[in-house]
Amino acid sequence: MSDLTADGKIPLVVQRMALQDIPEVMAVEKESFPLPWSATAYRHELAQNEHSHYVVVRQRGLSRVYPRRRWIDRWLKKPESQPPVIGYGGFWVLGEEAHISTIAVHPDWRGQGIGELLLAAMVDLAVALEAQVVTLEVRVTNIVAQNLYRKYLFEEVGRRRRYYRDNNEDALIMTTPCLDDPVFLETYHRRRATLSERLSKPVTSGHQGATSDKR
Repeated sequence: MSDLTADGKIPLVVQRMALQDIPEVMAVEKESFPLPWSATAYRHELAQNEHSHYVVVRQRGLSRVYPRRRWIDRWLKKPESQPPVIGYGGFWVLGEEAHISTIAVHPDWRGQGIGELLLAAMVDLAVALEAQVVTLEVRVTNIVAQNLYRKYLFEEVGRRRRYYRDNNEDALIMTTPCLDDPVFLETYHRRRATLSERLSKPVTSGHQGATSDKR
């Protein structure tokens, strides 16, 4: 399994999350969750939690516009920063299990397959890290996210009562088959091919889609 964005045909790029990404991640976080994690929590995840693995997604090859950019920066040709983070996700590898802790897409960019791209990227990374299954929690009311997970053969295996602190909503526990299961692999490769075709078309902000999901 390889990175869907590696060949450059998709106008998006998935990268490992870095400490300098945290301010942009927090901007998406605050738009996505009623009880957002703090920047300190993300710094801990990236710098101190050896079990954690986080990725971000950006548009490819675009520069931000700085209408009031200082003349000295223009004169020095100081490089502009990368395009902003529009989505991110992360998981912990605990034994043979990759447990997705968060996945979020900025509201302006939902409904275009970016959440699915993040999910596929995390499955790819989990395989590379020799995890055997991928698991997560999802709100019982988040039907759109549940349908996405079921496309990749996640199945409901349990329920956590009153799991979400903001409204005491239950969480469904959903888990993949073994990642080397032939049925899973065939489904996974087929879904990735369809996603790649979808994402090869231009993506723009302003759409609405699935809500984000957090452990």
